[in-house]
Amino acid sequence: MEENIKLNKKGLFNPSGDISINAKAIVNGTSTNINDLNNIKYKWVSNWYRQAISNFWIPEEVNMNQDIKDYRKSLTIAERRSYNKTLSFLIYLDSLQTLNLPNINEYISAQEVSFCINLQCFQEDIHSQSYAYILDTICSPDERNSIIYDFKNDSIMLKRYEFINGKYEEFIDNPNLISFIKVLVANYILEGLYFYTGFMFFYNLGRNSKMNGTAQIIRKVNKDENNHLSLFKNIILEFKKEHKEIFTLEVESILENMIKEACIQEIEWGFYIIGNEIRGLNIDMIKDYIKYLGNIRATSIGLKPIFEGHLKEPLSMSWVSNFSKDDYIKLDNYGNSSLYSKSSTLKDDL
Repeated sequence: MEENIKLNKKGLFNPSGDISINAKAIVNGTSTNINDLNNIKYKWVSNWYRQAISNFWIPEEVNMNQDIKDYRKSLTIAERRSYNKTLSFLIYLDSLQTLNLPNINEYISAQEVSFCINLQCFQEDIHSQSYAYILDTICSPDERNSIIYDFKNDSIMLKRYEFINGKYEEFIDNPNLISFIKVLVANYILEGLYFYTGFMFFYNLGRNSKMNGTAQIIRKVNKDENNHLSLFKNIILEFKKEHKEIFTLEVESILENMIKEACIQEIEWGFYIIGNEIRGLNIDMIKDYIKYLGNIRATSIGLKPIFEGHLKEPLSMSWVSNFSKDDYIKLDNYGNSSLYSKSSTLKDDL
């Protein structure tokens, strides 16, 4: 397999560039680099952009007063440990995205697609702000810092961070068409797999009437991440159309193994931070759900299913997708209903 297949970094301005729509490409295009968003090649961009804009939110919209009490008095020791470590991991993921998306975008030669990635980067910053808002609300400054920088004392967490970071560094160190599709899939994995143990944990707290403010914020993050997942799914599929020669059986096998390894790591992570100590979740539920997600993510970008079976959402985890809906209504311990949001329903059709 040829590793050094040329990938061109886009320039700031190309006065001799081709202004025809058909000359546009995900990478190695010959555009002028002028933002002509009235003439776009990738028609899905328009709907994606409007969905992303309509999702705009800020964390201060969510009242966290009950979470302050729940964090101190309602969470079990195991739940507080899982809460802290899960939040720490989500902080890392969004920090990494904010730093790495511009590295990818340096090579995206279609202005409308580059435009979307810029918007995603902004939304990742909102997510980072939301985690800061959560911590500043429920924690002391010392507690906040210990949660954010938990990897300095947790070797398992640090190893996880270094593995994910390494997948991105491979592209930075050697940018070419092969490493580009690998970093696209690494990003797709991060958006479509690595967040989900965290999401299920916070939703599980919410369905047990604990930390409902946090669950509301996570629901908003989840809605954005689904949109980001859709963005990179579309980029991957367009790249496959334009560079069919890259997608040999060997490359497809590499990509499938990336998804498989991601699932295995996410399952192990779920065992570590949740295990069988959290009411409403157990290791079998985590394993079944992550394998299901892995298969969905793989087949959505034209790869083979990763795990035999696991093609349908596990019945034991149907509450995750229900809880992620913006208009989800739940009853608290006293039989009172709460409507979490006025927005449209989050949809994960990947």
